[in-house]
Amino acid sequence: MEALLLLIALAAVFGVVVYPAMRRRKLRQDGARGLAQAVDPTAGYGFVPSDELDVRLPGPDRELVEALEEVQRTQDWQPVAHLLAFTGDEYELRWQRVQSLAGAAAMELARSREHAAAAGADTGTEGVSFSKEPAAGLPDARWLREWRAQQPRDHGGAQVYAHFLVFQALAESDPDSRRIILEEARNVAHDAAKLAPADPTPHLTELTLARHLGYREADFDSLWGTVRGLAPEHMGAHLAVLPYWSARGAGSKEQADAFARAAAAQAPEGSLLAALPLFAVYGHLPEVNMVRGLYQSEEIGNAIEAAEYAVDQVEDDHPVRPHILHLLVWFLVRAERYGEAMEALAAVDGHVGAVPWVDEGDPAAAYAAYRALAVAGWEAAGGARAPH
Repeated sequence: MEALLLLIALAAVFGVVVYPAMRRRKLRQDGARGLAQAVDPTAGYGFVPSDELDVRLPGPDRELVEALEEVQRTQDWQPVAHLLAFTGDEYELRWQRVQSLAGAAAMELARSREHAAAAGADTGTEGVSFSKEPAAGLPDARWLREWRAQQPRDHGGAQVYAHFLVFQALAESDPDSRRIILEEARNVAHDAAKLAPADPTPHLTELTLARHLGYREADFDSLWGTVRGLAPEHMGAHLAVLPYWSARGAGSKEQADAFARAAAAQAPEGSLLAALPLFAVYGHLPEVNMVRGLYQSEEIGNAIEAAEYAVDQVEDDHPVRPHILHLLVWFLVRAERYGEAMEALAAVDGHVGAVPWVDEGDPAAAYAAYRALAVAGWEAAGGARAPH
């Protein structure tokens, strides 16, 4: 409601320019949603039906899904502990899995508390405590607490718990409580780093929370230096750094762009770092676009080209590749480059747990809308209707 009132106020002040732009944008969004509902975008293309899109992950990870489903069914932590142990020093994949496990635990606990609150039970909502009994038999992420308690020197458990605390902190409305949980997350991340000094993963968790704890630039640079020493080409680490240097963090659009461009320029062959400028652009797009052809601009065009080049240089199963493909779909549709959007969709369709879809209230619906626009644009341009 506050966002709607703000848009109405802006339209009243800038009615000649802003309101038509807002109206066109709303019509495009409504049209996309209507098209996604009225037309089956999967027909003839082999796309996954909208109601079967997986919102948990950006791309397929069968081993993770199987381990997590077993843990959630039994509340026994050992399947995911074994999974991380076998992930070993595949640090890009490890970072993806740690985030996914932490997020799954946070969602479990949140659902359990919601059901307990609805039933009038004591939910133990202060800090990160767990209820005495799962609400209505629901899983409540008890497996993560027991993993930490029973295997305190397992760096996998420490890594997941540290990032779980970050999710808990960011869901906390009270500023003082949020800071306490963030500081606890940092302590656990430090413990995890001591247990496996060569693993950059816990440092990435600290990179994530640094913006929220207000790290000074000198302290952040020192932390980043540690990460670069361990994994200089880690794409996930660079993505974790961008928010700190952005206008929403301690920096600005110029600083975020400079960081992304420098990393891309220094990237060796076979690295995904060339795609980093596209994420920097996405993080600083205007709320209301008043520039005709913005998505055909040189800046965005160059970022798209670099990202497309990057995904072509790595194996299809690279754990960060789906993140880039999802963002490419979003930009390519807006740039009306529908043929390229269809190619990206063919590579990534089925999973939608990635930016930009997770920035929407309903990631699957947002993705399906863009997919429908890509199909319509492709067919309008004379594209052949054949399965991918």
